[in-house]
Amino acid sequence: MFDPDIAPSGTLLGLLQRGRGDGTLHALAASRAEALEALNQCVLRDPRRDWQVENRSLYYARLYLDLDGDLGALEEHLFAPGDLLDGAEERTGLALAVLGHLASYGRADALALLRRYAATGGNWAWALDELALRDDDAGLLSLCAPVLARFPHTPEGEAALTTAVRDAFEPRPWRLWADDERFPALAARVRAARERGSFDRWQRQLRPSGPRPGWSVREVLQWADAGLEQHPAQHRHVPATRCLTAVAGPEDREEIIDAARRGGEAARATALRYLAEHHDPQALDLIEAAADDPAPLVAGAAVTAFERMRSAAALERARAWIHRPDALGAAAAGMLACRGAQYDAALVLGALRRTVRTEGCDAPVLFDLVDGAGRLQIGCAAPVLRHVYRETASSHLRGRAARALAATDPSFATGFAVECLWDCEESTRELAAHHATTADARVVEQLRRLAADPAEEAEVQSAVRGRFEPDAPAL
Repeated sequence: MFDPDIAPSGTLLGLLQRGRGDGTLHALAASRAEALEALNQCVLRDPRRDWQVENRSLYYARLYLDLDGDLGALEEHLFAPGDLLDGAEERTGLALAVLGHLASYGRADALALLRRYAATGGNWAWALDELALRDDDAGLLSLCAPVLARFPHTPEGEAALTTAVRDAFEPRPWRLWADDERFPALAARVRAARERGSFDRWQRQLRPSGPRPGWSVREVLQWADAGLEQHPAQHRHVPATRCLTAVAGPEDREEIIDAARRGGEAARATALRYLAEHHDPQALDLIEAAADDPAPLVAGAAVTAFERMRSAAALERARAWIHRPDALGAAAAGMLACRGAQYDAALVLGALRRTVRTEGCDAPVLFDLVDGAGRLQIGCAAPVLRHVYRETASSHLRGRAARALAATDPSFATGFAVECLWDCEESTRELAAHHATTADARVVEQLRRLAADPAEEAEVQSAVRGRFEPDAPAL
């Protein structure tokens, strides 16, 4: 996780960084040089706030195809002198994923770059995973020797090789190498690494660490606290809560309540989660007190415990806490947005407006508040939802705002739904495929392109095909 530098939403760079459909449309209307400069900047400096869950690679790859973009900037970035020194996946992951999509579209230069980087680059495992999905057997077999050469014939090297084989996201290359009869020594080495990985996994299952059957409530709480004394510290309150559920009985309630009030940090966090999950009558009062605790672990566990509650009493307390300006107030707003009744619409709308005004368009609680505005069909929330849609740097939040607008804004089908057909998130494109109408001739053309694109998600293509059926709504 990192905080990228995002350009204003009204600029071409800002649109492309956010992955908005208008980014593609504006890039195709701009000069090719300007569009490629902005596109390269996005790919080389990953703009995503959470690069592990937000999608951009297919979006950028399609734009490279539309612009017939050269890959020289990506090559220079991947093979920079510091590549082998900077092992962070987020530095090269987006560029490699874009190359993977371009290779699947038939770009031979992208395939060659991936092969070269898998053989010599620092983030070689990612490149190998991309090739595992797109390259032929001959191309993958040619990489066996250079990849294995990374691991010296020492105990440390063999251990690293075992880890690489065991943790590979795509096992296809390793299976090919293990069965390659042309190089028996290399094949034997891969097979041995696979066997060691399986044996290590089996050993871990035979030697589990942590609580044992027969432990008491006190021993579980002590085990949770002991984790904070480790180096680095181990936060055990979540697994300790599951253990507490297994060993605690009604006679242990007072001891757990006392731990929630006066125990160590991890013990308090464990006890709070346990009491909340079992709907104890004192849980909400203990959560309210713990939310103001100076220890971040305790305060965070209190908020998380409240968020997981599903009782009517928790909803009532949320209505009282929603005006708090802290994390517990945000959790209360999220709970009402997700589970509140129609008469809670005014509270949810107030929290939505207040959050956008005070925290901006990327506050974490906006995910729930935007969903709530759509679920409760709060029509007067449409202006603030449109603002969130335009300004947020999170493509996931923008997709939720689009879904909420589909339920609250009568102009959605002829407005934002059109640009959503080019959005970076497949769920947003799917929504647009259901809703977009054609006041713009480009809509039908884009729907047909999505239907014919082999890289498009099946859900999007199903939605598109539904629009072309005889009884489908008019385009």
